[in-house]
Amino acid sequence: MNYQDIFEQLWSDYAGQNPKAKQIHDLFISEGEIIQNDHIALRTFNDPRVNLEVLSQAFINAGYEACADYDFKKKKLVAKHFEHKTDKKAPLVFISELKLEECSKYLQDEIKFSIDQIPLETLNNPEKFLFSLRPWDKPSYVIYKKLLAESEYAAWTYVYGYRANHFTVSINALKKYNIIEKVNDFVKSHGYPLNVSGGEIKGTPAEMLEQSSTMAERFKVNFQEGKYIIPSCFYEFARRYPMANGEIYTGFIAASADKIFESTNA
Repeated sequence: MNYQDIFEQLWSDYAGQNPKAKQIHDLFISEGEIIQNDHIALRTFNDPRVNLEVLSQAFINAGYEACADYDFKKKKLVAKHFEHKTDKKAPLVFISELKLEECSKYLQDEIKFSIDQIPLETLNNPEKFLFSLRPWDKPSYVIYKKLLAESEYAAWTYVYGYRANHFTVSINALKKYNIIEKVNDFVKSHGYPLNVSGGEIKGTPAEMLEQSSTMAERFKVNFQEGKYIIPSCFYEFARRYPMANGEIYTGFIAASADKIFESTNA
């Protein structure tokens, strides 16, 4: 499967989970802008059956390679970002995983129980796994709340599984809204709240990356106990700057990414 097909399928699911992202996307289009996706992000656990290396395999098969590592000690996460080997226009991919051994026994047991339910044929097929969404049984709201008290990341992934938690508008590709302040003002003027953790704008031109994001849309989820509204996915905006050699920076800033994670906070 080529990367274009991968992103098309991921976008279809993402837009269904986050209609406001599609609305914002269409607002930019109505302004005459052409939207390019800077990157997506996926979440998983460091269980060897579903870890970062496993989840990234479909992208590896489509021509991507790992380029940098990131550590989020407070959130007990590690991550890598991936770039396409030959196509510089291909979106970046950011995949993180929760270090289960640093979490409570309760959390470890519940996540292991969920992963145990994934069929082997899914685990053994990189593309099928990537598009498996939540490959375990309907979640329990009681378990979700207990996980949430310890790790928002674990709780979100337990409910939503393997889907993009955000897509990202490349501000570099915009013409009218070519700076992040203009993007933020445009989004807010249409009633979409932004993530203000660490400030509306994360990062600086000196760090070669500025980012902002909406707060995750609240979505009605079918739990075992009934329907409850919880945070789903969000939309990000990124402006990248040239490095000393003139090439555009393609990495991520850990301190900024740490705050972007909080876009899904309940």
